[in-house]
Amino acid sequence: MPTKKKASKKTKKQERYVIVRSNLAGVFAGVFVSRKEREVVLKDARRIWYWSGAASLSQLATTGTSNPDHCKFPAPVSRVELLESFEILDCTPEARKSIEEVPVWVK
Repeated sequence: MPTKKKASKKTKKQERYVIVRSNLAGVFAGVFVSRKEREVVLKDARRIWYWSGAASLSQLATTGTSNPDHCKFPAPVSRVELLESFEILDCTPEARKSIEEVPVWVK
């Protein structure tokens, strides 16, 4: 009788979705790629130009926005390097969904 091979379980590494506050570039939310000292690289990143419906960035990272139509988040960029970053906040899945669903702001 031939032996059965166990099905290999490859678990996809969970993406780390974060909010990063930088010194001069402002605030971005996106998928964490890397960090070296104060330089943070994100992919699929949106600038958090103005937010409403969260008292702070900490709340935005935890619960998202309760007022998405009043937020100003431009279209995402494929990659951004933030050179003078000083805060990285991990986002909950709920907050990520909320941020990604904010309509693209254009002027």
